[in-house]
Parts: sequence; C-alpha cells; structure tokens
Amino acid sequence: MQIRIASDQPWSVEADVLAVPLTLDEPAAGDAEVLAELDRRLGGGLAAYREFGEFEAKAHKAGLLRASGLDAGWLLGVGVGSAAEFDRLAAVRLGATVIRRLAGRPVRRLAIWLPGSLTGLEDPDPASLALLVARGVVEGGYEPRALYREDYDAAPPALDELIIIVTGLDSGTVLAAAERGRVIGEGARIARDLANRASNDVSPQVLADAAGDLARDHGLEIDIIGPDRAAELGMGLFLAVGRGSDNPPRMVVLRNGPQGSRDAQDRLLALVGKGVTFDSGGISLKPADRMEEMKLDKAGAATVIAAAVTLRRLAPQLPFLAVAPCVENMPGPHSARPGDVVRALNGKAVEIQNTDAEGRLILGDALTYAEQLGATHLVDLATLTGAVERAFGKLVTGGFGTPQGWWEAVAAAGARQGERHWQIPLVDDYVPDLESWYADFLNTGGAEGSLVKSGLFLREFVTRPWVHLDIAGTAYLRKATPWAARGATGSAHATIVELALEGSPAVPGA
Repeated sequence: MQIRIASDQPWSVEADVLAVPLTLDEPAAGDAEVLAELDRRLGGGLAAYREFGEFEAKAHKAGLLRASGLDAGWLLGVGVGSAAEFDRLAAVRLGATVIRRLAGRPVRRLAIWLPGSLTGLEDPDPASLALLVARGVVEGGYEPRALYREDYDAAPPALDELIIIVTGLDSGTVLAAAERGRVIGEGARIARDLANRASNDVSPQVLADAAGDLARDHGLEIDIIGPDRAAELGMGLFLAVGRGSDNPPRMVVLRNGPQGSRDAQDRLLALVGKGVTFDSGGISLKPADRMEEMKLDKAGAATVIAAAVTLRRLAPQLPFLAVAPCVENMPGPHSARPGDVVRALNGKAVEIQNTDAEGRLILGDALTYAEQLGATHLVDLATLTGAVERAFGKLVTGGFGTPQGWWEAVAAAGARQGERHWQIPLVDDYVPDLESWYADFLNTGGAEGSLVKSGLFLREFVTRPWVHLDIAGTAYLRKATPWAARGATGSAHATIVELALEGSPAVPGA
C-alpha cells in the first residue's frame, strides 16, 4: 500500500471512497464550510442521510453514500464522537473502522479527510494523528480467516493507495509519520498471524523457524537454543515446562546491533515474550471450556518477534534484544508435577505448586538470560493470568514495574500509541505467601492477590529496570468489533516499538 498526502479540498481528491469523520458537537468554522460544500455537491444528501439516521456521529458508526458530485466514487461518513474527547486511541480506531466498514467492497484507493478540528488538537498533534490513522487502516484490514480459508467473503479491501487529506501542514512531516504508522501496523499483523495460528500448525520449533525466516529476511541475528544447550546453561524452569510435550522447547533470541552496543539512551533494551504454543495446564489440567483459546498463549512471543522486525525496518542501527521462550505445556509421562523442585538459571530453587502457572517459569529463565546477554532494561509481555482479564477486561493491559520511572516510560510510550495500561502494585506483604518448605519460593501463592503474586514471582528474576505487561485480557478478542477482527490483536506491539524507538535519534516520523 502506498501512502499519499493531499492538501486539496476533499471533494477534488480522486478515490474510490472518501471517508469523512463526523463529530457529535458542532464542527469548527473551517470544517463546517467544508462539510457544507460537500453537502451542496451531494445535492443535500449528507444532511438528509444524517437526519434519517444513516450517518451517526457516535463513535464507530458509519454509512455509505453515492458521491455523484465528488471526484470520489463514494462517501463514507464515520462517527468519531465528540471532537473534544477525540484522542490517540480514537485515531487508531477511526482508521480501522473505515477499512472494516468497507469489507467486501472493491476499493483500491481510499481517501480519509482529517478535519482541522482533529488535526488542530495538541494531542494528538497532526503528524501523530496521521501516524495513528494510517496504523489503524493497516491493522483494521487484518483478516484472520485468510490463514486457513480461501472461500471467505467480506474481507476488508487490500488497498493500493491510502490518501490522507490535510490542509496547511508540512506534507513531508505528515507523510513520514504516516509511513511509520504503516510499518507499525504491518508489524502488528505479523504478530497476529503468528498468534492466531493453530497449535497443530505451530509447535515451538515451527515458531522458532518462523522467527528464523523473519530474521534472515530482515537482517537480524538469531540464536535458537534447544533442550540440550538449555540444560547446559542451567535453564531448569524453561525445561520443566517443555518436557511434558513431544514437541521440544526452543528459546529464541533475536539481536540487532553488535554485542556490547547500546542505543542513544545508553540502553540495551530486551523485549521478552511468553511463547506457549498450547497450554493445557499440564498435570494441573485446565477446564475444557475455552481451552481452544490456549493456542493464543504464544501471543507474547509473537509480539516481540514481530516488534524486532518492525524496529529493524524503522531503525536499522538500533541495538536491542528480543527473547522468546517457546514451549508446549502438556500432560505426559515426563511432565513436571506439582511438588517438583527445579532450579532456575539464576540459581534459585522453585517449587512448582501448580503446573498451569507455567508462563512465569519460562519467563524467569528468559529474563535472567536477557540480563546475561547484556540487557540494561527489560519489558516482558505475557498472557499470564486470567485474573488480569477479570480485573480489567479486554481493553486494558495490567502491569508491574520497577523502578517507578521505568514503568512511567513504558506507560507513556503506550499512551503515545493509543494503548491503555494500568499499573498494579508490587505489594511485599504478599511475599510470605510464596514461601516454600523445600525451595526458595513457590510458583503460585493462593488465589488471594494472585495477580500481584505473579508480578512478585517475576521480580525474583530481574536486577535491572523491568516492566511486566500482562496481556491475557488484551491479546485477543472473542468477538469482532467495528475496528478489529476476532482473535489476536497484537496488543502492546506498538507500545514496545515506540519505547524502543526512543533510543534511536533518527526515526522517520519521530
């Protein structure tokens, strides 16, 4: 898809469809004049449709009108709610809603008018607005049914050209930002493809192979650690989870930049993602209800692998690490059992109380290994707990961080990309609940405060600035929305890319 910035009036832009945002409140004077002229050229159709209720200004409501008086073939009115409340998340959803509303239509050239009432806002600023809308168009065009089906219909159109219409702005700056948004959106689609693929299709080895293919295509250094080498290194937690399956575990390590290099902020950022290709719960077997969703337990690994590709495309010289421990958690004659004591890479002994608390085990060794490779700052992503979804639902990611300044940096990066995060406290009063008779600590500590205890467990494996993002709620949707398909969402991909790019002094659209 090519992106073009147009400073023309929206009625004179040639396109298959012209998308026009509609607000609940009265438009600013300049926007009102544009809307009035559009309506005049449509023979009053825009006003008539709004009066009839076909064009609603409520967020994510959209309707199509034949645009006989415009240079575009059709006009798509898209509600964005109140202009005063329009924010970065709303910008992403605007782009995604537009492309999804056009599903099944033969659209190759799409124009989106960004009115002054939106581009004139300080947050998002005009360049950021173009970035977020372009990203939304790319992410909204994702269709998971394409993975295994050829006969599906009503897919969002594959665009040849996206035209963003703005007036009075530096088109070069806006174009660079929009291109950056396109690349971030394409990375999210890689993450969603990897996460959505079925467990009989993607084993730990297959996920490692996919990472290897991406690394070779984009010039990333890759190291894949199998069971024998993991045992030599002392990755006892990682191996304990993977040994129950016939599909052996793989630790995937992606690196950009020479060893010892750091970014412009003197960081070597490590992105660590949980890659459980299927989670049955192991001996502590999960209930059958919704167990099919456990193919998505690899979403964290899928996201950090995709983020590595995105960063390589946007900032080829930026040093960073991506570590993805990939396992299948299955019951079997060699599975870890409740009561087993295993030794972590950092030397600590862990008593496995519940084999379904496996994500924190593999992350423990992955975080330690990232530090051994020189990481100075860490962010891990994991579909870790059902508790986080019960607390925050599908639209907010919970997380932990230490020190506070590092959490704030991660949360601010997420906010710039329109992703919601909520900090959960690391309450030391719960630490005694993790005490074990036989080991240094347990991998679980009872139902009370279980979400906090998951963060306290992971904290045992880091000595440097660290943030844990629990994406168990936000990693996938159980039903489609006006802005997204059902299935994997690519949650936190944009956040960690934005965070990493802070260390690159010359990023297009930054």
